[in-house]
Amino acid sequence: MTTSALSTDVPISHADPFGLDVLENPLPFQADLRDAGPVVYLDRYDVYAMGRYEQVHAALTDWQGFQSAAGVGLSNFRYETPWRPPSVLLETDAPHHDAPRAVASKVLGPRALTKLRAAWFADAETLVDQVLSTHSEFDAVTELAAAFPLRVFPDAVGIPEAGRENLLPYGDHLFNAFGPVNSLVDKGLPRVGELSSWVKAQCARDMLSNGGFGAEIWAAADRGDITHDQAPLIVRSLLSAGVDTTVNGLAALLYALANNPLQWAELRSNPSALAKTAFDEAVRWESPVQTFFRTATADIEVGGTIIPDGQKILMFLGSANRDPRRWTDPDVFDLTRNPSGHVGYGMGIHQCVGQHVARLEAEALLTALAHRIESIEPTAPATRHLNNTLRSWQSIPVRVTLRQL
Repeated sequence: MTTSALSTDVPISHADPFGLDVLENPLPFQADLRDAGPVVYLDRYDVYAMGRYEQVHAALTDWQGFQSAAGVGLSNFRYETPWRPPSVLLETDAPHHDAPRAVASKVLGPRALTKLRAAWFADAETLVDQVLSTHSEFDAVTELAAAFPLRVFPDAVGIPEAGRENLLPYGDHLFNAFGPVNSLVDKGLPRVGELSSWVKAQCARDMLSNGGFGAEIWAAADRGDITHDQAPLIVRSLLSAGVDTTVNGLAALLYALANNPLQWAELRSNPSALAKTAFDEAVRWESPVQTFFRTATADIEVGGTIIPDGQKILMFLGSANRDPRRWTDPDVFDLTRNPSGHVGYGMGIHQCVGQHVARLEAEALLTALAHRIESIEPTAPATRHLNNTLRSWQSIPVRVTLRQL
């Protein structure tokens, strides 16, 4: 599209939201995006962008006008062939989305998770004891935020022990691939075939243990709730999106608490009441999933701008979650805030189906930490792991002081 074909009043930005400097610190770019207007044209990628909460929330909930079936990344499936079979949860719309979503929602819902609660809380206590028994200074990313989901979630899905180290690099490439082909995508290309084959193999019925999420999804296919072709794709969605996002949500939470000692003291005094709120506030504050795309299904007017049919729209979830038009002091991590309504899990029919799983993991880990730790503080600057879609962490060095029991 040429700029002459744009609405005359649409702001134009030459910035690259996928530039490494912006990915390192997206907050200045996001503030400029919000200030520029409700819709901004990013000429580098020929996409329209939304950074304000009102427009992002509205687009997420309007699946008829802003479709996912053309891909939730920069690639437009109307004209391009996806690099892997599209997700039956993320990259379909009604009616094709309905049955897989219903099955996944039941398998991962709060009622189904009650049977895992006691075991996950015990696993969290064991992990925390193991970490604290050897040292008081450690990396909160590798020792806790990544270790705990990789400890409990693959077991819950029912995949074998061998090869689980492939989950994080596979997810890293998947989320990079939602953006443009840049150095971050290039970095993952040498292993993409190997990792994709491994993940595909784990989704087969005979690889999954009885009683796990994966086996329940295949049982739903046997009942006719979904097709047998859809079953492995739903399992793949769990392995694709169920680890990296939670790891980064937990890392954001630990970073926030290490840098806000009064907030940690508040949480430690009442973890059963505040753990879930703390995790949701961390997801709002850091937005592990920063961006997703949609595609206009017709000429759609948003904020005085006409977005043409077939045009890609880039929604900045992280920007919406820090929009001062919606949130008071949005840059502050605040446990007294009610973070409900944030778009860190998406919104509408494509809202993250595994959010209850992530919340349970966070509640278990925070409760275990609150029982053992008096204080937590940073010992060195945290470092980022750059990804085109995720707000990720490489390292969060911390020091803890144990509670006197």
